[in-house]
Amino acid sequence: MSLYGAMSTAVSALDANSAALSTASANIANVNTIGYKAGQATFSTLLASSLGDTDVSSATVTANMTQNVAQQGLLQTTSSPTDLAIAGNGFFVVNTQASTPGSANSLYYTRAGNFTPDASGDLRNAGGFYLMGWALDTSGNVPSDRNDMTAININALSGKANPTTTMTYKANLQSSTAITAGYTAGDMYAGTVTPDFQRTINIYDAQGGTQPMQLSFVKTGANSWSYEVSYQGPTSNLTGGAAANPIYSGVMSFNPDGTLANADTSISPATGTLTLNLPWNVATSGLNPQTISLNLGTVNGSDGMTQFDSTSTQISSQVDGALFGSLSGVSVDNDGYVTARFTNGLTQNIYKLPVATFANPDGLAAISGNAYATSNGSGTVTISEANTGGAGSIKSKSLEGSTVDLASEFTNLITTQRAYAASARIVTTASTMLDQLLQVVH
Repeated sequence: MSLYGAMSTAVSALDANSAALSTASANIANVNTIGYKAGQATFSTLLASSLGDTDVSSATVTANMTQNVAQQGLLQTTSSPTDLAIAGNGFFVVNTQASTPGSANSLYYTRAGNFTPDASGDLRNAGGFYLMGWALDTSGNVPSDRNDMTAININALSGKANPTTTMTYKANLQSSTAITAGYTAGDMYAGTVTPDFQRTINIYDAQGGTQPMQLSFVKTGANSWSYEVSYQGPTSNLTGGAAANPIYSGVMSFNPDGTLANADTSISPATGTLTLNLPWNVATSGLNPQTISLNLGTVNGSDGMTQFDSTSTQISSQVDGALFGSLSGVSVDNDGYVTARFTNGLTQNIYKLPVATFANPDGLAAISGNAYATSNGSGTVTISEANTGGAGSIKSKSLEGSTVDLASEFTNLITTQRAYAASARIVTTASTMLDQLLQVVH
């Protein structure tokens, strides 16, 4: 190796160690960056023999910066439900704009899950990337086209109501009540017959309002009670008006031991469940007809309507459904379902978060904002549901910490500085020797 070769080697060493210093500096600067993957300066020998020179002493050095993208950082617990992390393989799918369709060419991938809602309710992380996911249909199903993604917006629903579909009623009708003769269906609603027992139960309509339904009972025979279910609101809400009341009427029979024999003697086989069809007039009430399953107990059982010789009384009533409730918050489960919570206690799955995986995640191309783009080295992206196909699980109220080890970086700084100083010494030594050579020549 000539003096000029030595200087060339020293210059390459200065350049390589400068790159190593830059890598260590970037790591230290990002020690608190969520989801950051520590870089590593990899040195490799560049021999002059590759240019036809067989002198192995004429070796220079080059340094390449690589990231161990697949390395899992420690998960840190937070208090925000929109702070997300992935335990295991995969990346969040993100986009630079919330309004841009989630086509494969505009998507990026990140492990930085510090998402917060912007002014429009779209979730965006500190790098400015919007979280993408699948919008679920009314049945909670993911789109069949897994590329059909949209920005996650936690204000997607302003509120929710749930209509009543089932109603359970338990009461005791006093067995010693005198029999009322001459009753015909509708007499209690018309006021021509006084009920022996009567209660009003509120049910919920599809718009989150309450509607009063009255249950009236009169004893019409031994172990036999006639009853009516009538709507107590404005009759204009019903198709047919007042003529639509009572909504349902029937005859209930009991066994000699006081247990329920049949909730309606016109139905065979005996049953304890009735179907109420509420004929809402959409033109006046704004509601479509509503069907409610009324459970009055088990045939030959005492878990619902009974006839014992004690004062007629309502034991309990239960209806499903709920009043209108406004959005109170969201949560994310391990499978990636984004669930909206409402003030009325209802919940609804509105999105599901996909997890992107790659054959070689270390081959991804890093971009600003702690995100990555696909490259020839990473392979094509595979979009999966969380916990399936090798994809990791979603952790809410968690963030993935940086993989930077400060102790290692400080060590790298020292070794890099020493190597740089030694390389600079080679330059000065070779320069001195060249000066001496020139003095000999002259």
